[in-house]
Amino acid sequence: MPGPESLLAAEGLWRSYSRAGSMVGANSGMTAVRDVSLDIAHGESLAIVGRSGSGKSTLARLLLAIERPDRGVVRFENQVISDLPEWRIRPLRRHIQAVFQDPGSSLDPCLRVGTIVAEPLAAHGMGNARDRRERVREVLDRVGITKGAEASFPDAFSGGERQRIAIARALAPGPRLIVLDEPVSSLDASVQSEIIDLLLDLRNDRGLALIMISHDLAVVRELCERAAVMHEGSLVEIGRTADVLARPEHPATQALLDASVAVSR
Repeated sequence: MPGPESLLAAEGLWRSYSRAGSMVGANSGMTAVRDVSLDIAHGESLAIVGRSGSGKSTLARLLLAIERPDRGVVRFENQVISDLPEWRIRPLRRHIQAVFQDPGSSLDPCLRVGTIVAEPLAAHGMGNARDRRERVREVLDRVGITKGAEASFPDAFSGGERQRIAIARALAPGPRLIVLDEPVSSLDASVQSEIIDLLLDLRNDRGLALIMISHDLAVVRELCERAAVMHEGSLVEIGRTADVLARPEHPATQALLDASVAVSR
């Protein structure tokens, strides 16, 4: 059971799909997540790592209550959210935000940046129009997007700038937790470094809890205090990042380290 200090906790999560993609029982079809339990404390940073197809992105969707588990529960501040109807989860979403891999597809190209960043504020009825404009400018400043950007469309910005805008949108409602699904994998190395530095600053300055979904151990090493390794839907290893990477106990972790070394050569 999670401790009283847990911000988000998963207990015994299973998620399976049929070949056609519809949900089926946890003991048939393709099992994407197998009996996964983990938790994250307030202000902590946790990496969920694994190769493509290991189940880490499915786990992220379960933690965000975008998908529902076949079995098991997800708790946010000790409240079960995994079986709540959407109308009851919606007020909690201001506290649990997400940033996805490709900012080009996660930002609506038909909306101006100011509207995009204000979306979660409007959705949760936070402040009046003036308050929202001020909050939008505040978070855009915080992520390094220059004044006047609010009137532009996303395609006016580089990939790194679009990811900063996506992070600003996630920050706008003042969340306690941000789940980041491969947030730098589509960016050039120099831009990756800038985004990682930004996330480190946000974690340290604001006490945000972060869950980073990644296959990149270099990113995980810099950003996350703990690491959980996924392999074929199961959580096979978890511990302090430095310990997991220095003394891997599972072949899947060693394989990730070997791949990371090969890429860096």
